[in-house]
Amino acid sequence: MSEHANDHANHHDHHGGHSGSENEPGLFGILSEYETADGLIAATKKAKAEGYEFMDGYSPFAVGDVADAMGYKRSEMAPVMFFGGLIGCLAGFCMQWYLSAYDYPVNIGGRPYLSWPSFIVITFEMTILTTGLSGVFGLIALCGLPQPHHPLFGVPQFDRASRDRFFLCIEAEDPKFDAHKTMEFLQSTNAVSVVEVPLT
Repeated sequence: MSEHANDHANHHDHHGGHSGSENEPGLFGILSEYETADGLIAATKKAKAEGYEFMDGYSPFAVGDVADAMGYKRSEMAPVMFFGGLIGCLAGFCMQWYLSAYDYPVNIGGRPYLSWPSFIVITFEMTILTTGLSGVFGLIALCGLPQPHHPLFGVPQFDRASRDRFFLCIEAEDPKFDAHKTMEFLQSTNAVSVVEVPLT
């Protein structure tokens, strides 16, 4: 899975909306491969200390230390799901209030039409439903999915990112990026392999 760098949404815009840096117009970035999660964590910390910002880590399972090393302070999903649940809560309550008080008012045991205790169950269920749906579709949108093609898919060894290998990619959009120097830097991180990633 991907451990994302800072400014998640902008970061994924860079993936799809630009053609590389001015110095390297046909290059997406430099990809380094590691045998262990510890190797990826160490490389990420070293890259961050070196001043690189536009980078991504890829692993077959979640490695929280990679996200921490990249400077993530919090997930974008919390506000997405909160406002999704809030919309569902209000929608569920207002729907029942409109039906009971205006569209089809029925006097049941002399209760007022706006009898909010009887609305609690549906309001709760609507909150849970919309929170869940907001989480699913919000995550898909923030991850830039669906994404039928990505430059990394053209790197043969990247197939192992979903099995038993760990990868760090420093992208050409990074202000500090220089193909030669970045290649040498990643080779100094004890990577198994370091390759250039073309845009196509």
